[in-house]
Amino acid sequence: MNFIDHKPNQEENEENVVRLAGLLDVRSVGDVRQELNELIDSSDGDVIVDLAALDALDATGLGLLVATHRRTERMGRHLVLRHPLPPVVRILAVTRLSRILHVERTVLPLSA
Repeated sequence: MNFIDHKPNQEENEENVVRLAGLLDVRSVGDVRQELNELIDSSDGDVIVDLAALDALDATGLGLLVATHRRTERMGRHLVLRHPLPPVVRILAVTRLSRILHVERTVLPLSA
């Protein structure tokens, strides 16, 4: 995984953003879990996971997203998955997790 960063994005004025890139799989899920837990413990408000550069994820990655969703919900917060690429959207749809998780999709411009 070409990984994560949860530094505040001054342009978006959001502090609770984690950006994932590459693959979220059994090899990378431990590092991502640690990063998400640190962010949740040290911040308030919704936790945003930017998936714009995430190519794919496996069952372990899906499990991490569900566990993080449950943890934030118990705290009265939300996990927001932002800008997933089409392969990730398909996985979330096939597993029906798109019905449970908060997913913000990128609006694609219409071409003539």
